[in-house]
Amino acid sequence: MGRWSRSEIEEAFVEYQKRAAASGASGDWRPWAELFTEDASYREHLFGEFSGREAIHEWISKTMTDYPGREMPEFPIEWYVIDEEKGWVICQVWNRMRDPGDGSLHQEANITILHYAGDGRWSYEEDVYNPYRFGTMLAAWEAARDAAATN
Repeated sequence: MGRWSRSEIEEAFVEYQKRAAASGASGDWRPWAELFTEDASYREHLFGEFSGREAIHEWISKTMTDYPGREMPEFPIEWYVIDEEKGWVICQVWNRMRDPGDGSLHQEANITILHYAGDGRWSYEEDVYNPYRFGTMLAAWEAARDAAATN
């Protein structure tokens, strides 16, 4: 048996999703960053590695207020698994763009690995994805946005 129960890990993951949704909607990423331990590590394959809750908060706040992050407010989870022995959650996250004005859906997925640290907090996150696929999706979204703006 692992250090934490499946229900505790799952409850923390539900809160993680709720805060991501609220932060995406409001633009305030502080509540989401507070879910990480003070000494958490975050590995983001395009932007690098961040050490500590404050570094994670600074990075996510800047990334999600700059273009194109500010146009990506939703992060629905397609699927997830919980490894109770390790206290890990592994999931597929859709990074969903705003409606470009024509009702079309533009999103790209990443795999997220979370390490639970207890007390509703996470000590590690890693986001794994293909930047080329994100670029292709972004170009299609921009084309749809521009076409909708001229109609």
